[in-house]
Amino acid sequence: MKNIIKTIDHTNINPEATEAEIIKTCDEAKEHGFRGVDVNPEWVSLVAEELEGTDMKVIVLIDPPMGLSSHKERMEACKRAVRDGADELDVVMNIVDFKYEKYDSVMRDLSEICSLADTKVIIGSGFLTDDEIKKASELVQEAGAICVKTATNKDPLERRQLEEKAKHVKMMNESAPDLLVKASAKIRTLEDAKLMMDNGADIIGTSSGVEIAQEVKEMENDS
Repeated sequence: MKNIIKTIDHTNINPEATEAEIIKTCDEAKEHGFRGVDVNPEWVSLVAEELEGTDMKVIVLIDPPMGLSSHKERMEACKRAVRDGADELDVVMNIVDFKYEKYDSVMRDLSEICSLADTKVIIGSGFLTDDEIKKASELVQEAGAICVKTATNKDPLERRQLEEKAKHVKMMNESAPDLLVKASAKIRTLEDAKLMMDNGADIIGTSSGVEIAQEVKEMENDS
């Protein structure tokens, strides 16, 4: 199994987060060597400054939880994030348009966003049927994204349903074989992360990165 620590997008998307808390998140990422730091748009420039000189990604969450802003608003938010220093855009697909099978509209929106920067598209898999998960993953691949992602912190799947999320990860991996797959929302332990990776996840999005890193360290010490 690949190094789990290096797959973690260390996440702080608490709407009430303070500057000190965001800096702490960045410090934790640097201490443990996570893949990157994922924050809300207002913190991108700070994170870019804090991670300067590292190989970690500055990641921004755009338009949670359902991707319902207008295309113009979404583009403006993404362009601003890139100007502020974002390396990757974690953008929520317009889930309502997708559910109503407005595939052309979804594709136009995502294609333009993907042209701005490396984009991971959140499909909200917990809102979708199995067939919709497969279709959404195919659209995301066609739009030019680098990754298809399960959910935000508003995933309707509860933590006791992680086996269902793992099934979604597997379907996403099979439906969009050219993309990375990111599993996120309610992944809190090393066991949770392993379950996702065993089913094809390449990236783990979690606010529990420090706890997972501690579990890894304890396991290594016991071996």
